[in-house]
Amino acid sequence: MKLFRMAAMLLLPCCLSGLSNLAHAVEFKSIGAAPAIMYDAPTERGRKIFVAPRGMPLEVVLVNGEWTKVRDAGGDLTWVESRALVSQRTVVGNTPNAKIRSAPNDASAVVFSIDKGVLLDVMDPITSGWIRVKHKDGQVGYVKAGDVWGD
Repeated sequence: MKLFRMAAMLLLPCCLSGLSNLAHAVEFKSIGAAPAIMYDAPTERGRKIFVAPRGMPLEVVLVNGEWTKVRDAGGDLTWVESRALVSQRTVVGNTPNAKIRSAPNDASAVVFSIDKGVLLDVMDPITSGWIRVKHKDGQVGYVKAGDVWGD
């Protein structure tokens, strides 16, 4: 029994350390080339909640076989078939009139603005609170990470 307690005492910090690292990792994916049906359960027999449009960013909450539980920009939790998700990252505007700038700082020129709900492709990961993005019409610039959701 003593040996069991000693082993548990030695392993517990390692396990807790691993869990804390997992708690900080947030994974985002996007809906692929075709719209995807979102369900209330991980089965096609579940209730269909809505159809997610192509490119919609989603936070991965849990992967259960061929199904993934996701959270959308509104905070709603649903299930989607894992094959409908792609690694290509997108973000969606979450503030009205968000400025997309030519460089990652507030002093740089405004390239364009987006409204809430506008989808942007992520070109480079977040650095210093800014994300390099591309609009579907080809314009590229930097947006403050707080003005978009999905990264």
